[in-house]
Amino acid sequence: MSRRRTASTAALLALALAVFGPVALTGCDEAADKAGEIVSSATAAVASAAQQKMDEVKDGVNATGDVKAGATSTDGDRTVAEITATNPEDKTADYTVMVDFRDADGNLLDAVVLTIDDVAAGGSKTGTARSNRTLSGATQAQVAQALRH
Repeated sequence: MSRRRTASTAALLALALAVFGPVALTGCDEAADKAGEIVSSATAAVASAAQQKMDEVKDGVNATGDVKAGATSTDGDRTVAEITATNPEDKTADYTVMVDFRDADGNLLDAVVLTIDDVAAGGSKTGTARSNRTLSGATQAQVAQALRH
């Protein structure tokens, strides 16, 4: 009788897996999609906050061409990139720079704002853009906006 019970249990398990297996996988896909939406919303909020900081700069002149982003690397659990501002003017200037961190497909992962102060006339100075959170996979830094003031 125990063999019959074992066979019946195995048959029920196989039936349950056949019936409910796809439902479980669909639930996982839905959870992954929802998590992706939450991360996307959070990233958009960070980008919006970064833009707000840029909008607070008074008397800034578009200087995106004066600023270059270097390759990304990791520092602890954060992604960092060296940002270089080259001042073509004849007086010392400060730079406020919005840096986007993007994945290999160009999707926005994070946005940060940094200030590089006291860049000498005709000179260059660097600062470090540091992500707000841990980023995974290959990332690159891009200068989204730069203001000289």
